[in-house]
Amino acid sequence: MMRYAGLVITILTLFLLASCEGKKEFHGTVLDKPASEFCLTGWKDGKERKVCLSDFKGKVVLMFFGYTHCPDVCPAALQVLAKTMELIPENKRDKVQVIFISVDPERDTPEKSQKYAEFFYPTFIGVTGSPEEIQKVAKDYMAFYKKVESDSATGYLVDHTAYIYLIDPKGTLKLIYPSTKQKPELMAEDIKQFL
Repeated sequence: MMRYAGLVITILTLFLLASCEGKKEFHGTVLDKPASEFCLTGWKDGKERKVCLSDFKGKVVLMFFGYTHCPDVCPAALQVLAKTMELIPENKRDKVQVIFISVDPERDTPEKSQKYAEFFYPTFIGVTGSPEEIQKVAKDYMAFYKKVESDSATGYLVDHTAYIYLIDPKGTLKLIYPSTKQKPELMAEDIKQFL
């Protein structure tokens, strides 16, 4: 009887270990839902071009909603993303794409959005669109933004969500990083699990 009980305990232990082994731990907040497709306007080789999320299927996509006149939050987030890219092995960086989505189409043209994004890292893509297009993408990704009048030299500010979104190579909106979790070393660890 004791041998039988020992065998049952061993089998249960192995089963529990096997079931835990498949579960990955992440540093971002897990969402695990299909990423909504979108197409916005980017800039390449001196002209506008359509940029769709589906263009990057098979890659890890990191997205951030912001604007080029942003005084602090956007530059900080894009610097975090640039440092994160540098922590990815060089031979795997082409499997990771950062997309900066401007929520200020009134001032941010596709060219300006692209130049702003690539200032932080050469492969970053900057996109924008009509107010209606931006509104739809923001809604699909639960991103908030609102124009706020200001005495600043830029004329007005835009309050906006400061999340970084991670979409896995299968097109799943896998993780979200609020500003408190935007740490390059930890984000790079998460990304490496998909490469």
